[in-house]
Amino acid sequence: KKEGYMNKKLKAIILSLFMVLILASCSSNAQEKIIVRVGHNQSQKHPTHLGLLEFEKFVEDKLGDKYDVQVYPSELLGSQTDMVQLTQTGAIDICVASNAILETFDNVYEIFNLPYLFSSEKAYHSVMDDKEITGPIFSSTKEGGFVGVTWLDAGSRSFYTKDRKIEKPEDLKGLKIRVQQSPTNVKMMDMFGASASPMGFGEVYTALQSGIIDGAENNEMSLTENGHGEICKYYSYDMHQMVPDIVIANYEWLESLPKEDRKVFEEGFKVLSEKQRKEWKSSVENAKAKATEMGVEFIYPDQKAFSKVVEPLKEEVINKNKKLKPYYEKIQEYNKKYPAKEAK
Repeated sequence: KKEGYMNKKLKAIILSLFMVLILASCSSNAQEKIIVRVGHNQSQKHPTHLGLLEFEKFVEDKLGDKYDVQVYPSELLGSQTDMVQLTQTGAIDICVASNAILETFDNVYEIFNLPYLFSSEKAYHSVMDDKEITGPIFSSTKEGGFVGVTWLDAGSRSFYTKDRKIEKPEDLKGLKIRVQQSPTNVKMMDMFGASASPMGFGEVYTALQSGIIDGAENNEMSLTENGHGEICKYYSYDMHQMVPDIVIANYEWLESLPKEDRKVFEEGFKVLSEKQRKEWKSSVENAKAKATEMGVEFIYPDQKAFSKVVEPLKEEVINKNKKLKPYYEKIQEYNKKYPAKEAK
């Protein structure tokens, strides 16, 4: 595990040297303040960016004489993988990371990539707000140079395709589908009979356009915010995953904050999560309406048929990775408390 961290750190150091030079030139006018650099891969209209702006405002309202929070959207600081590595070394302080990337740093994050893990949105949100569950997971990458500080809603993930409607699991056979860079997601696609194509989110539009892939899997926002609905005209609500995005911070930077300042940043992380989740709900409704205008057809298949196919994957991953079982059992308690609503 340590060797893995070291390899990632070496690559991150090279990236850091390059980024420090660029960012230093952006910072010359604010030398008197401590600059806090925050990166993410979404647009300026996205709930994640709106949440981060609220975080910036909150921190600067309280500590603006001391800190200058700078938010960089749209992969301005590199891909998510680049940003995670830059956060490791402290070249940037905070970034938003997909769960799939974090899985490569500590496999305890495999838990959130399990298909059909949560029975309902209420169960999902309750689990993510339970610090007894998320606390140890968020701190698992401490040795790697960063820790999780809060979570963001990324909705549910479903399949969308260019030419073929996905109405049952068999419809995925033979299709090349982009997935996040996660071993669990690759196995899931294998079980559906599709060919998994892991790649960074920023590459997906061109890959769809050029025919390298036949489709992808993500939330409704991808259709509109990222233009995927211009190419993919079928969106199938199989809802195979509810995977959070995780806000991570450089561990040394976080630990170096004075006690009172850290308290403000931690309050700010709560403000960020609450604002992002509130914006998410309205953004999804808007995305669905806009995607329909773009000519996207929304399909509502029997989710149980999809869940049944990948059930063995859950058992396989939990049996193989012994860290996951206690978390999985706690999640089941929330699933019993907040079951899925039966379709009328």
